Amino acid sequence: PSRQEIRAAMDSDNCSSQVNNTVSATNCDNCSSEVNNVVLASLYSVTFVLGLFLNLTALYVFSRCISFRSQTTIYMKNLIVSDLLLILSLPIRVYYYHQKPNLPVLICEITGLVLLVNIYGSIFFLTCISWDRCLAACFPFSHQVKALRKRTKYICLGIWILTIGASIPPYISTKLRNNNVAQCSNCFDNKPIYITKPATLVAMLTVGFGIPLSSLLICSCALMRAVQDSAAAQMDLIDKRKIRNMLITIIVFFLLCFLPYHALLIMHYNSQRSCMLQILYQYTLLLACFNAVLDPLAYYFATETFRKTVIKDGFRKVWGSKSDSMEMPTRSKR
Repeated sequence: PSRQEIRAAMDSDNCSSQVNNTVSATNCDNCSSEVNNVVLASLYSVTFVLGLFLNLTALYVFSRCISFRSQTTIYMKNLIVSDLLLILSLPIRVYYYHQKPNLPVLICEITGLVLLVNIYGSIFFLTCISWDRCLAACFPFSHQVKALRKRTKYICLGIWILTIGASIPPYISTKLRNNNVAQCSNCFDNKPIYITKPATLVAMLTVGFGIPLSSLLICSCALMRAVQDSAAAQMDLIDKRKIRNMLITIIVFFLLCFLPYHALLIMHYNSQRSCMLQILYQYTLLLACFNAVLDPLAYYFATETFRKTVIKDGFRKVWGSKSDSMEMPTRSKR
């Protein structure tokens, strides 16, 4: 080729590289600020400390107490494991927002995957707990319901397979297809591109959020009606108002943690990139992570039997054999 052709080819290459750099720079805009980073690092730190303490305490009580070995407890133990895995991924986010290091893209993506898997794992386990309580209260003598409840371990295994299979294989295939594409180095400040794709977003909004929320509302209404119609409620042996408040609290916690997150995903899909939208998304993701702190408060420590067990074990450890001698007079009086 002539010199003019070679020079024209070089100019076209330079122009295309400039266009690619401009596009990647547009996709990689950094919307972070020093104040925002301090706030996020602090809130993630609080979430990590509280979530780790509460979930480890709940796991200890469930593992040591024989009376808690029921079908619902299996769901709760899996929920605790899912929340703990989510909690254990938060120190990387704390480190990132505190120091702003140039973390490898692979670490950022794996941390995001762990978070995504366990957010939806928690949602599915919460749904199963609601269904299990509803079936046990509404159909206490049904043999089909009892047979279904005995398959709890297989249902939990299916949830783990679903959440992992719906996240990791698509990530790997996307990674292989876009292997030569320039990637952003802003880590957790990047726009959520993968989860705002149409197919992924529809699946998350329906299977991951809409169906569980509908199930939670239906089960709560059915459970409340079963309690009101029960003989124990008619004889004022149980506190209906207390049960109603607990169900309302669970629904409020669910909406508080997961509704803003999914709403921001829809806004990301329908709008162009904006720093305000990206900052709001970061805080809604933090709210979704904070569900790992609220789960123990709503499902474990709100249970009267759980509280009595914690108090009883605490007294036994503090007073030792004295507690047994103190119980003897009360038993004799009875």
